[in-house]
Amino acid sequence: MLEAIALLAFVMALAAFLGGRRTAERLDREIESLKAEIARLGRESTEQGSPDIESVRTEADVAKAAEPEATADGPWARARQDAHTVADETRGAAESLDEEAAPPAVPSAAAARTESLESRIGGRWPVWVGGLALALGGYFLVQYSIDAGLLSPTVRLTLAALFGVALGAAGEVIRRRAVPAVADRFRNAMIPGVLTAAGAVTLFGVVYAAYGIYGFIGTAAAFILLAVISLATVGLSLLHGQAFAGLGLLASLLTPLFVSSGEPRPWVLFGFLAAAWLATLAASRLRRWSVVPTLANAGLGLWGLAYVALATPFEAPPVTFALLVMVAGVALIWPGLGERDAEPSGAPAAGAWERLFKPPRLAISISAAIVAAVLALLFISPTVDAQRFPVTEFVVVVAALAAAGSLRPNAVYGALLAAFGAIAGTWSLTALSGVLSYLDPSLADLPPEIVVPGRTAMLSAMILSALFVLFGALVLARRPAGNRPFVVLWAGLAAAVPNALLAMSFLMTGNFTFDLPHGLVAFAGGLLLLALVEWLDRRGTEAGEADVPGGLLALGSFGLLVIRLHAWTDGLVTTLAIAFLGAAYSFATRLRSWPVLPWVTVAGAVVVLARIAWEPTIVGPGSLGTVPVFNALLPGYGIPALLLVASAYFLRTLPDVRVRNLLQALASLFVLLTVAILVRHAMNRGVLDSSVPTLGEQAIYTLLAIGASGIFMTLDGRSPSPVFRYGGMALGVLSMLSVLAAHLVGLNPYFSGELLGSVPFFDLLLIGYLLPAIGYAGLAWYARGRRPLPYVAALAVSGAVLAFAWASLSVRRFWQGQNVADWKGFLQGETYTYSVVWLVLGVLLLVVGSRMNAKSIRIASAVLVFIAVLKVFLVDMSNLEGFLRALSFIGLGAVLIGIGLFYQKILSGSAGNGAHRA
Repeated sequence: MLEAIALLAFVMALAAFLGGRRTAERLDREIESLKAEIARLGRESTEQGSPDIESVRTEADVAKAAEPEATADGPWARARQDAHTVADETRGAAESLDEEAAPPAVPSAAAARTESLESRIGGRWPVWVGGLALALGGYFLVQYSIDAGLLSPTVRLTLAALFGVALGAAGEVIRRRAVPAVADRFRNAMIPGVLTAAGAVTLFGVVYAAYGIYGFIGTAAAFILLAVISLATVGLSLLHGQAFAGLGLLASLLTPLFVSSGEPRPWVLFGFLAAAWLATLAASRLRRWSVVPTLANAGLGLWGLAYVALATPFEAPPVTFALLVMVAGVALIWPGLGERDAEPSGAPAAGAWERLFKPPRLAISISAAIVAAVLALLFISPTVDAQRFPVTEFVVVVAALAAAGSLRPNAVYGALLAAFGAIAGTWSLTALSGVLSYLDPSLADLPPEIVVPGRTAMLSAMILSALFVLFGALVLARRPAGNRPFVVLWAGLAAAVPNALLAMSFLMTGNFTFDLPHGLVAFAGGLLLLALVEWLDRRGTEAGEADVPGGLLALGSFGLLVIRLHAWTDGLVTTLAIAFLGAAYSFATRLRSWPVLPWVTVAGAVVVLARIAWEPTIVGPGSLGTVPVFNALLPGYGIPALLLVASAYFLRTLPDVRVRNLLQALASLFVLLTVAILVRHAMNRGVLDSSVPTLGEQAIYTLLAIGASGIFMTLDGRSPSPVFRYGGMALGVLSMLSVLAAHLVGLNPYFSGELLGSVPFFDLLLIGYLLPAIGYAGLAWYARGRRPLPYVAALAVSGAVLAFAWASLSVRRFWQGQNVADWKGFLQGETYTYSVVWLVLGVLLLVVGSRMNAKSIRIASAVLVFIAVLKVFLVDMSNLEGFLRALSFIGLGAVLIGIGLFYQKILSGSAGNGAHRA
């Protein structure tokens, strides 16, 4: 009974549909006649003038507003409403034609009208639900015939196929007779598209049932039929919209899943997927769609990911073919040739870069690039199983992606992901070549399941490096108009990617003693990049246009030449060659006015510093030798220092103050580093290690810092530079901090117990305290008037403190010998001598401060005398006895009275001379 009711309901629905179609045809004819009449009235009004148009418009609006609500019922009333709608749209079109000649200030009423809720529900929802109901009705009808046993399988499938064809034909008939205004207004809920989609789903189900349920057709026939239906659906999407194309795409992606065979055929699978993807992209190109091609990229990527990850073993060439089709289609069909590359010239830099990284149809290009890069990296992953390790396929996909990224700016993400894929893939290949066990011996027992020969990894890196340089040269040769950021980006890729690939290949697979292949390729690449810079310079571009691309290429050439030096040389020769190479770029400024050349010299200094940090001995601890000064450290540190000094002097008139100051700073650093390392080597008997320096070694460092600060002050006076000014002050501050930390506390012989030497005066105290004290005093005197007052006062106080320490430790040496450690205690004569020496030293400082008119030295003298007073009253009174105690107080009194008289004379004599100089 229920089955009969369902059948009757279906027949009634079909009859209602046919009746509604006849009614729609009648209404179409009436609306067409009304449109013709309205167009005639519009032409007559135009001939009479614009005031008549306004009057006609006003009368029509008044008549429309006065129409009673009761007339809204019935089909004729709805037809009149549709006629009004069409009239409004026609009038709006006529007004838009008039606006082309004289644009008005007020928009048309048709453009401002919004769709009502009734229109949304009545015009769209029934169409969508009706299409779904028709598809389900066909399914239920077939199910009913199966359950009731009314028809044979052949008849059932035939009727279902006829039903699907009938739905498609009905959709096509309605599409051809549809009202253009309705088609434009309800473009995403068109009845023809819904009917055709229901027919396509029905036919798809018929073919699958004939194959999977009844076994009437074989695998090949089923695959071909499903492919034809899905591709036809994609083709019909040109008539029915993007949603219909999505249905065809979904059918294409599901076809291989529904039809499977016991023997995998990856070429058939990915050949069909590539054809379906290409058909979808072509339809998207014609209709300028973005969503469907993006979903097509994702679907193709998911199929490739599933096959590579699940098939054991998988064949890489079919997947590679599909990826190449996808990359080429995106680059050449859509959005490659579908968007204009030219951008307006004169745009600000920020806007140009923003346009580069936000191109039109971004989702299509970036999804294709991600799919290609991920699958290319998955090819060479040790976690998957391939019939033949697909290194060639990896290189081909990355190269194709890079080529597509170099064609036009809207494929910029393809270029970036190709660079990432090349670097990550090269790392993966070199890691699989056995280098991990070399870097970490604990990994030797856990080799990877796949071992790639080192030569294979090396050739892959070299090929990709050459391709990136070639693509960069092609972009620079084309010079896309208005896309300077694209040129800059590719110049950076052409410089950075080869350096990264060859560096990884050399470090992980090369021969560090002598590697001819890496050296040749790096040398050729460096010369080619320099040739590109020269070509850019001679091409006659606008002023400053080639500075950034040329600078990036020049830095890339330096990096490749450094790799070449590491491949062909070793030890001291490599360090010196890099230093000469960096200096050569500065000297080349006489021949070429490239702004980047001095910066390359800075990069060379940084590379030399990195080599020194890696191996401070330059030649290795075993080959260094113990001869002071004249060893490998002298040329290894000294020659780069001299080259930097020469470069800084050569470029002293360079307009770029930043690089000039940076070269001066690096030259100063290398000179100090050379002297310090030679001192360290000599003081440690030829051994460079991390042991704590002695007081003598630290004193030499302090004296070097004092001397360098004075030299910087002199250079700043002759050639003012912030490097000399602030660098010299920084050295002075660092040396004063070392005095507090090392001379007075950490390395003080009183605490460390270090022996002072057998010869009095000419001992450790001389170099550790007296000479630095004299140096600080001289530097403070030289800095007066040249440096800020607090800095000069700090230098003077540091000298006074070191002089006080020398005098005190000299007293202890006189009484205790060359071992002045604290555990030996104090003698009474020693205690008294401290008071005498401190008072004498205070008086001497007072005399010097008065002669030099230096207030800071006189303050130091007062502090020292105050310390002596405290010592006499607190220490001597309790520890000294007899004559020594009386003599201590008598001497203290005499000195204090003399100091008082001296100060009174100074103050009374200078009262009329104004303030003292600091």
